[in-house]
Amino acid sequence: MSMMKSLIFIEPGKIEIVDKKIPDVGPNDALIKITTTTICGTDIHIFKGEYAVAKGLTIGHEPVGIIEKLGSAVMGYEEGQRVIAGAICPTFTSYASQDGFPSQDGGYLDADGRCSCHGYKATGGWRFGNHIDGTQAEYVLVPDAQANLCPVPDGLTDEQVLMCPDIMSTGFKGAENANIQIGDVVAIFAQGPIGLCATAGARIKGASLIIAVDGNNERLAMAKKLGADITLNFTEVDVVDEIMKITGGRGVDSSIEALGLQSTFEQCLKILKPGGTLSSLGVYSEDLVIPMAHFASGLGDHTIRTALCPGGKERMRRLMNVIESGRVDLSEMVTHTYALDDIVEAYDLFMHQRDGVLKIAIKP
Repeated sequence: MSMMKSLIFIEPGKIEIVDKKIPDVGPNDALIKITTTTICGTDIHIFKGEYAVAKGLTIGHEPVGIIEKLGSAVMGYEEGQRVIAGAICPTFTSYASQDGFPSQDGGYLDADGRCSCHGYKATGGWRFGNHIDGTQAEYVLVPDAQANLCPVPDGLTDEQVLMCPDIMSTGFKGAENANIQIGDVVAIFAQGPIGLCATAGARIKGASLIIAVDGNNERLAMAKKLGADITLNFTEVDVVDEIMKITGGRGVDSSIEALGLQSTFEQCLKILKPGGTLSSLGVYSEDLVIPMAHFASGLGDHTIRTALCPGGKERMRRLMNVIESGRVDLSEMVTHTYALDDIVEAYDLFMHQRDGVLKIAIKP
């Protein structure tokens, strides 16, 4: 068999399943037969044309699968092995990687020292479904496989590890970037998949009071399962006033923004104590404005940190350790399962947030 089914981007508002040639495997690559993948909020931004990708690109960046073929230079793995790879696939050879930011890895360097794929632009480590064909297909080619493939421990299902490549790694990075100390009060705005993982991460990091904010009571119930102590529905209360009451007017030590809207970003800043940290995980499609009063004219000792999902095999190994230890179970976030042939229908469900959808498992 030389062809495979792939979901490709046609134009804003249009995606479709087509036949594509199964990729050739270079010496540093691995061909993975996808057993389970999923749809991410970023894929919806691509579908809507809010994040530009090339016409004909296979979308998706969350792979769980089996090694079909290994490149000649890839050592320590074997064909038939169950693996995942992070949504971010760094080369670990770039300036960004060696400077401690592998998610910003721009790829290989030209002779003049510039990154060959797209200069020094941010998000360089995100290749699947961004600069190279992604995972919403029967097969995906993993570049720099020795740096990016991680074996799945025996006994863990696809659904248990499905969040590791992106959602879990991103949400946990939000908690890590929030500078959470033992005993801190943390508020997480938006309890979609990333916000829920940030909630779980805040608990693991040692927060003693976690406040989860959303407008969907089913998601707030899930937030409770993953570690939230207090849940606030923004359709029922003024969440800024309520959080300030809860904290006795002090404000939270850390706030995490997991939606990507001006309104939630402002709310995260409004409730933040002087010297607190705002951890931003949202993908913003418009310019942000920082309200001067709540930013204390730049004199409030606030920290604002952004993040792109960490990748690489060591990150994946650590996340699966957390799952295998039983400290968190994210499999309940998989609310629906679709065949790859029906993925366009799955996109419509996920985009319009019907039927209590959180994450959808796509099974080629």
